[in-house]
Amino acid sequence: MIIEQLAGSTRRRISRKMPTEETDSSMTEETEGLLSNVPLETESGSDGPCLPLTHPPPPTAPPPHSAQTDALRLLFGAGGIYASFLFYGSLQEDVFRYEAADGTKFDQAWFLQFLEAFANVCVGFVGVKLAGGTKNIPQKFFVISGASQVSSKAFTSLSLARGLSFPVATLAKSGKMAPVMAGQLLLGGATYSTREYLQVAAIIGGTAILSMGKKKGGTSTSSPLGVMFILLSLFMDGVTAGVQKRLKADLGRVGVKPKLYDFMLWTNLYMMAVALCIALILGELTSGVSYCSANPEISRLIVKFSLCSAVGQSFIFYTVATFDPLVCSTVTTTRKIFSVLLSIFTKGHHISGQGWAGIMLAVSGILSEMQNKFAASKARHYKSKVSM
Repeated sequence: MIIEQLAGSTRRRISRKMPTEETDSSMTEETEGLLSNVPLETESGSDGPCLPLTHPPPPTAPPPHSAQTDALRLLFGAGGIYASFLFYGSLQEDVFRYEAADGTKFDQAWFLQFLEAFANVCVGFVGVKLAGGTKNIPQKFFVISGASQVSSKAFTSLSLARGLSFPVATLAKSGKMAPVMAGQLLLGGATYSTREYLQVAAIIGGTAILSMGKKKGGTSTSSPLGVMFILLSLFMDGVTAGVQKRLKADLGRVGVKPKLYDFMLWTNLYMMAVALCIALILGELTSGVSYCSANPEISRLIVKFSLCSAVGQSFIFYTVATFDPLVCSTVTTTRKIFSVLLSIFTKGHHISGQGWAGIMLAVSGILSEMQNKFAASKARHYKSKVSM
C-alpha cells in the first residue's frame, strides 16, 4: 500500500522537469544532493535507468496497470538502495571494529575512501560509455564538491575509528540540515519555520542523549575525539550543500545539462584524487596496503564495502531518474533508521533506557522532516495545477 502510494504520487512528475530543491545528501548518498539540483527530464516506460532528454516527450496515454508498474519500479529501486546501503553500513562498522591477531585495528580512513571512490569511478565510467557523456562540463565546482564530500565521508569513518558508535554516528549524520540551515541563515538570509527548527533540534537532541548515555555495562557509547570528527563531517556537509548550489548555477549559466553518470564519474574522480593525495601525505597508502596484505579478512570486507557503495549509488540514480529526488530522499532517510536498528540488534550494542529515548526523539525528528517534504511537494504540485 505504501509503495503504491509513493509510486502514484510521483507518476505525475514523470516526463517533466524534476523539482530543483535540495534533498538529503548523506553518507554515500551525497551524490543524490547533486542530482536533486539537476533539472532532469525523464523518459517514462523505459526498462532501465531513465536518462536526461533534450526535450520532454509528447504526452501519451498511460499504459495499462501503470500503478502496478510504477510500484514494481519503486520496489526495485528502493529495494536496491536498502539492500546496498544496509549492507554498506554493516560492513563499514565491521571494518572499524576489526581487530588483527596482534591487537591492531584498521584506521586508514583516507585509504578506505580512495578505494571506495575508485569503485564508484569504475561504475561511473562504464555508465558514461554506455549512456554517452556530456561535453564541456565545468570542472571547478566538481573539484570542490568532490573534496568536500570525500572529507565528510573520511571524517565519518575517522569518528568510527576513534570510538564513536555506529548508531550515534548515523543519527548524527541525519542532522546534517543543521549546518546547512546555519550557512543559509548566516550567508544567504534564508528563513525557516518553527517546525523546521524543532525537527533539527529533535535530531540533534536525540543524538546527544544517545551519545551521552551509558551502555548497560557502564561504558560510554561515544568518545570526545569521535564526536569531534562527526562534527567536522557535518561541517563538510554544509560546505557541500553550498558548493552544489554554485555548481547548479554554473551549469545553468553555460547551458550544460550533465547526464546521471556524468555526476557519478566526475564527482568520484575528484573524491578519489583528493583521498589519494591525503593518504599519500599521511602515509596511509603504504600502511593500508600492508595491513590489508597481512589481514586478508579485512581486505574482503573493504572490497564488499566499496562494491556496495558503487551499486547503491547506481540504484540512487535509477530511483531519482524514474521518480524524483523526494522519493529517493525518503528511501535513503528511512534506510538510516533501519541501519541504526540493524546495528543495535546485530552488532551487540547494549543501549540503556536513556539511549532508546534519544533514538526515539531523533527518529521522530527525521520522520517529521520527511513528512514535511511530502507536504511541501504536494502543495507545489497543487499550485502548479491551479496555475495551468
